[in-house]
Amino acid sequence: MTAVPTPARKPRRAAVPYTFLAPALVMFAAFLAAPIGYAAYLSLRRVKVSGLGLGRGARTEIWAGLSNYTRSLTDPDFWPSVGRVGAYGMIVVPVMLGLALLMALLLDAGRTRVGAFARTSIFLPYAVPAVVASLLWGFLYLPRVSPITDALQAVGVTPPDLLSDSWVLYAVANIAVWGGTGFNMIVIYTALRAIPTDLFEAARLDGASDVQIAWRIKIPIVLPSLIMTFVFSLIATLQVFAEPMTLRPLSNTISTTWTPLMKVYRDAFTRNDVYLAAATSVIIALATFVLSFGFLKLVGNRAFNQED
Repeated sequence: MTAVPTPARKPRRAAVPYTFLAPALVMFAAFLAAPIGYAAYLSLRRVKVSGLGLGRGARTEIWAGLSNYTRSLTDPDFWPSVGRVGAYGMIVVPVMLGLALLMALLLDAGRTRVGAFARTSIFLPYAVPAVVASLLWGFLYLPRVSPITDALQAVGVTPPDLLSDSWVLYAVANIAVWGGTGFNMIVIYTALRAIPTDLFEAARLDGASDVQIAWRIKIPIVLPSLIMTFVFSLIATLQVFAEPMTLRPLSNTISTTWTPLMKVYRDAFTRNDVYLAAATSVIIALATFVLSFGFLKLVGNRAFNQED
């Protein structure tokens, strides 16, 4: 006779998935959820100073309500930093995704005989940390040490000062494009490789060119991947910090509040106002969520439900 499993084993089996998920859930709670909750808590507090602020009990933390958010939104440095990030994103996102899509289509079309080498070469800048990449590009931007400046001057061309007020936005954007194109290319290229080749063969039998196949077949099919890379790029744009912060010692055109996150850093570690910094951080997080969710809501149904 076959042994019948006892009911006591069923709860054990039901607990197995949660056992495997437990480490990830603990890490998520400890290093993501808890810091976010603590930042939200700090954003609703402030320090009350009694007397000269000396001695025990002279500085106490009290409830502040939404006053920190009001201070953040009315800070004269906040909205100019938002405007710079907006201009930065309008340069970086379309250029980066356009280059990534173009390179993925060229690699998928088989126009290069060194596909593996080309993919690795394009992806390699993404593996370089943002601080290291910013330092490398920063020295290339400096007129006195840049070999690019020497080469242009040798042919009689006067190079622009890329760290000047007129060009620094493009200089920072160039670093982001150089570093992020490879990652987005790999995502799009992977989606292209998953398309059945029968579709391309049928299109060629109908007389379609490579350009028509790319425009009418490949791009519509990989649209979900394009949307995903756009959302990732949008989030990275709103959180830009390493590039301008690293370039700041090389140029006096980048202020301490050049981006919203740089303002958070200044408020927290220079002015020692962690409550205002926490409020600004929460505002940035909410803006990131609203823009990302709004974009997905706007185009998600069309992109991810193409079978309808």
